[in-house]
Amino acid sequence: MSLAELQSWLRDEGIRDDLDAITWMTVRTELDNLLPEANDVVIDWPRLLLAGSILARSAERFDQETALRIATAALSLSKDQAIRDAGAVLLGKLSNFRAVTLARQRDMLAEDLEGRLGVALRLEAQRREMERSILVESSGAWLQVNEFQQRFWNNAKGQNWLSASAPTASGKTFLVLQWLIDQMAVGSADIAIYLAPTRALVSEIESNIAKILGKNDSIEVSSLPLREKFDSARGGDRRLILVFTQERLHLLANILGDDFKVDLVIVDEAHKIGDNQRGVILQDAIERATRANPKLKIVFISPATQNPEELLTDAPPEIETVAVDSDAPTVLQNVIVADQVPRKPKLWQLAARQGEALLPIGTLELPSKPDGLRKRLAFIAAAIGQRGGTLVYANGAGESEEVADLISQLLPAMVDIDPELAALADLARKGVHPNFRLAPLVERGVAFHFGNMPSLIRLEIERLFRAGKIRFLVCTSTLIEGVNLSCRTIVLRGPRKGMGHPMEPHDFWNLAGRAGRWGDEFQGNIICINPQDKAAWPTGVPQRARYPIKRETDAVLEFGDELVNYLDHRDTLDLASLGPSDQFEQVGAYLLTTYMRLGSISGASFAKRHDAASLARLDRVLGDLASKIDIDATLAARHPGVSAMGLQRLLEAFRSYSGDVENLLPADVASVDSFDRFVAIMGRIHTHLFPAFGPENVNRRYAVIVVNWLRGLSLATMIRRNIEWHQSVGRSYRLPALIRDTMDLVEQIARFKAPKFFSAYMDVLHMHLREIGRDDLIEHDLDIGTQLEFGVSSRTLLSLMELGLSRMSAVALYEKIARDDLSKNDCLAWVAERRDQLEAMDIPLIIVRELRERLLPLDDNGAAVGEQI
Repeated sequence: MSLAELQSWLRDEGIRDDLDAITWMTVRTELDNLLPEANDVVIDWPRLLLAGSILARSAERFDQETALRIATAALSLSKDQAIRDAGAVLLGKLSNFRAVTLARQRDMLAEDLEGRLGVALRLEAQRREMERSILVESSGAWLQVNEFQQRFWNNAKGQNWLSASAPTASGKTFLVLQWLIDQMAVGSADIAIYLAPTRALVSEIESNIAKILGKNDSIEVSSLPLREKFDSARGGDRRLILVFTQERLHLLANILGDDFKVDLVIVDEAHKIGDNQRGVILQDAIERATRANPKLKIVFISPATQNPEELLTDAPPEIETVAVDSDAPTVLQNVIVADQVPRKPKLWQLAARQGEALLPIGTLELPSKPDGLRKRLAFIAAAIGQRGGTLVYANGAGESEEVADLISQLLPAMVDIDPELAALADLARKGVHPNFRLAPLVERGVAFHFGNMPSLIRLEIERLFRAGKIRFLVCTSTLIEGVNLSCRTIVLRGPRKGMGHPMEPHDFWNLAGRAGRWGDEFQGNIICINPQDKAAWPTGVPQRARYPIKRETDAVLEFGDELVNYLDHRDTLDLASLGPSDQFEQVGAYLLTTYMRLGSISGASFAKRHDAASLARLDRVLGDLASKIDIDATLAARHPGVSAMGLQRLLEAFRSYSGDVENLLPADVASVDSFDRFVAIMGRIHTHLFPAFGPENVNRRYAVIVVNWLRGLSLATMIRRNIEWHQSVGRSYRLPALIRDTMDLVEQIARFKAPKFFSAYMDVLHMHLREIGRDDLIEHDLDIGTQLEFGVSSRTLLSLMELGLSRMSAVALYEKIARDDLSKNDCLAWVAERRDQLEAMDIPLIIVRELRERLLPLDDNGAAVGEQI
């Protein structure tokens, strides 16, 4: 019998009964409020551990999971120290040293394990630890790593392009950040960009890098696309790590022009190159950085993808490429289905899924009858996850608030509210609204979490959830957009991504991968409610799946004649027929700009993946369009996702404008006519460039948000003014929905659509002003895109954000500062003079903490100092 045949026999027959027994026992230890059941099974541990050792030698995920379950069971179920020692040895064979450390922390292993192993086992363990260690050159420290981490570290050397894929909870982000800082510290790169798909992940990554750096003054980390930071790092003594979305990379490239050149780019969540709209912008960002520096090193990171090597196909010919792919488990993940016991709505039967089979685990008893879908979600979560660390997935921000409220009602009232929870509640009341639903919930250890929330509140929620003070967190699809938040248990029913779209299997498993904190837990639990309900689960609970990587541009190019026909009529197309997420418009804009830059798309990097005849047809229609455009390729390339045909239409509208040309310009937000100017600009964009906004009555609402955002108003003030407007016109409203709507308008209009299209508008207007000899009207202050991205229009507010403050903290402090022209050092001096008065300024404690951490760092003696720069 071969080794593979032996392994197959073991898992299918040899130890099947013992595996079912330990699965039943280990899963039950994770869940609360199960009805008691007798257990008289006797485990043959030596036989089971021997089988685990054999299975650990397999490269198959299922075999490694089985070995991991045996090791975990030996540590958690057996009272015999020798059995526990053997479990730890088995974890070592799986290179799962963090789990061994966790076992020591939880007193599952007695001290001096190595001394009890004997010479042969001790030597073998030491050899494994040495083989699975990497040297961090900048610090001289050795890190123990798993197999994936070691392969990544070894293959990331040199100037090659690297694409790495591994499951969630495999330690990708931790190691990549360590590697990035090591690269910067040893001088392999002066300027690096870490690309994250969302602002939520930008905030998290920037914070994590800052924590790792500590007092390292030779490396700066920032999320602001500003020339000053770039120039100071290029050729200076201080290196720079920029944490950006793909949109911010384009902002910086536009600001720098020909000076834009970076040494290293890390693309996190790289599979999102296949997303509608933003996938095109991400691809364009990567290509733009590569054109600026053909020797650029790029590292792609993606969670459990089928074909990570696909991301390497656009590398320049002279650049070597390497893919690092792993599907090895690091923590157990129990998929548990929950069905109601017939005629007994308070009793739910639980079963663990094992491949296609189900293993009965026990019966969960609820305190009340769950009448309605939201109550099922809330009641089961509250009952099954009372030990905390429980994520509940909701299909939308409104639902997350409702479910969190239901869970909070099932928990006992806290006699003494934790000071950190009280501080978060205070921030929610002062930073959003006195009646924001989050505040009373967090005082009971429950919270909700969605992408449009202010970053400071969202990050504090995540921190307190990791610390165990928030026990239940109801979240939305933000968690599959890249936020690195893990948990003990996830509870979900019929998960959707977007409005009404059932979650794809790979997204489900990316979400499920949050269950089980590697290094904090031995296993995680995914509770799937009503798995037989086809309305909730159209295809059932998904089997494990990995993301297929396919660029959005490649997917649209495969439409062939449909795309050609669309482009053939683009110059006469009625813009009103375009939807806000029209994929032909996005990819068509990319192709037209590529044609204008190269003279033919056949020379583009993607051409090798497509039929030559199809490319020739596209070349013909793109050539016809390009012949009708006065916009040059450089200007078009500054605005990914915006069609050069639309830019041309806007230019023609400017040329035919019969009024005073100054009326086409925006006014400073402090000016009395700024609101009307923004309404008019939105109208021109909507009519001539792209239907991003709406008719005048809609644009007036959008303009209020944009103007107030640029003025640096706090979210709380914007919400209060929104309420006052509803009251003044007699329009009814529901406060929770109004708060969410205001947050959504800030994110989708002020911070996404307005920067994208206002930047294009201003570029075309500047071109027109130069044509008519009115260069005097062109201002060279901070560009409108950057102002809108961060919600700043004053030097003081920008300086505070340059110093590392979140916008919420910067605005809170700015309200106390009289001058609007302070530099970074001026701001530091202002705070230093008032360091003893911060708590008396009626600023939330969490903001005061951030002010002290960012603006009043400690000297070597632990005293606050006033200078940072």
